Amino acid sequence: MTDLHRLPNLVTLRAFEAAARHQNFSRAANEVHVTPGAVSHQVRALEQDLGVALFTRSGKRLTITPQGTRFAQALRKALQDISDATQALRDETRQKRLTVSALPSFAARWLAPRLGKFMDRYPDTEMLLQSSGELQDLARDGIDVGIRFGQGQYPGLTVERLMGDSYYPVASPSYNRGRLPVTPRQLKPNHLLRSNEPWLPWFHAANLKLAEPTGGVRFQDLSMLIRSAVAGDGVALVRHVVVGQEVDSGELVRLFNVAVKSPADYYLAYPPQALQKPQVQAFRQWLLEEVSTFKKQIGEAVA
Repeated sequence: MTDLHRLPNLVTLRAFEAAARHQNFSRAANEVHVTPGAVSHQVRALEQDLGVALFTRSGKRLTITPQGTRFAQALRKALQDISDATQALRDETRQKRLTVSALPSFAARWLAPRLGKFMDRYPDTEMLLQSSGELQDLARDGIDVGIRFGQGQYPGLTVERLMGDSYYPVASPSYNRGRLPVTPRQLKPNHLLRSNEPWLPWFHAANLKLAEPTGGVRFQDLSMLIRSAVAGDGVALVRHVVVGQEVDSGELVRLFNVAVKSPADYYLAYPPQALQKPQVQAFRQWLLEEVSTFKKQIGEAVA
């Protein structure tokens, strides 16, 4: 059995192999990112360790010896084997990696709580879940799959509609000292929490002649809006898909029986070539199954 402890340092071997191939210490130094003096020192140290001259030197002229040539050839093959094995492992890892991008509120409140089931089914897949409110270029940013909330018009991507959503007001049981409004007309305009979603369509559905609320804090992220409502700060207009866990747990109470269908829907989007990856196929199939189950549970709210 070979004693691996007696092998020369790998850095030294790489420097020698580069010098043998280029027949020049300066070009070898550029390749291995050290100085020519360092390459020369490493080669001399290797010669002393092996007890044989690998190069003959005549001034600045460098000539590899027959022993050096044989050693370089064997070393080149060994380094290539290491390189091939390394690349194979990287490719295998890359094939199992899945990058998914979704809106922060959807990623945190609907997708993430369900991902354990996906990972149980596909334990060898490494998933990177990115949450972003920006409309990302999936192909350019190396993202396999995007879950978007919009109109479904995403040029250059394969797009599949997942589900819709609806809006309704919610409040904490402790809001207004527990005296929750019973009818829409009891809403206090200055207690309406604001986000990017307008209140006006819901006002129309509830037959309220109110203007769009202004002033106060405007939340960009629905998760922050929901936390503010849970804290009892006011009444929030929220999407059913992202507020379900707080309503189910009783942290928030749905007010009234008036809901407005969202003009936007949730879509699965991916570059056409993405389905060549087994992990993308697996995620797509799993996601469609989860959405189908969710629709059966919820009904018309997300049809």
